[in-house]
Amino acid sequence: MGFAGFAFYVFAVMSIAAGLFTVTSRNPVHSVLWLILAFLSAAGLFVLLGAEFVAMLLVIVYVGAVAVLFLFVVMMLDVDFAELKAEMAKYFPIALLIGVVLLMELGLVIGTWTYSDQADELRAAVTPAVSETHNTAALGRLLYDDYFLLFQLAGLVLLVAMIGAIVLTLRHRKNIKRQDILSQIYRDPASALQVRDVETGQGL
Repeated sequence: MGFAGFAFYVFAVMSIAAGLFTVTSRNPVHSVLWLILAFLSAAGLFVLLGAEFVAMLLVIVYVGAVAVLFLFVVMMLDVDFAELKAEMAKYFPIALLIGVVLLMELGLVIGTWTYSDQADELRAAVTPAVSETHNTAALGRLLYDDYFLLFQLAGLVLLVAMIGAIVLTLRHRKNIKRQDILSQIYRDPASALQVRDVETGQGL
């Protein structure tokens, strides 16, 4: 076993273990830290596959932005996790049933899985040879030339999901000052400001 094979098994075991600890950790901060480790291990697997660009995206976007955002939200919000877990316990039988169904489906898929003889040729036909172009250029050609419409549709789906999340979480609460853009635009400085001539040594 060479260094690449040893590194693959190390990153794979770390990814699986970090994913399990992310789900099973009692402390949410520890869960986020395990999630960061899972992202870093997945980035290592991408490097072994020769996809350095995707690995750096995973580190910069998910570890540097998303996971840190999760960590800040978990640390700053005052969430009663005991009450939250008590609510989740009521749905445990349904979750267990869904998990069993998913395991049965995976078992059926793995049991009937066959490796096609043309799989390597079809996989190699998607992108040009590595000697001809860099993997980043090949990825950009696939996304922005061959699958441009699907790429834009995926972005549209994410935009709709973002708008839906904002609409569902937006709550109009009383006694909270909100920004009124129209009132700021139509504000008259003549009525809002007043110049006072204050004499020396005296206050308003």
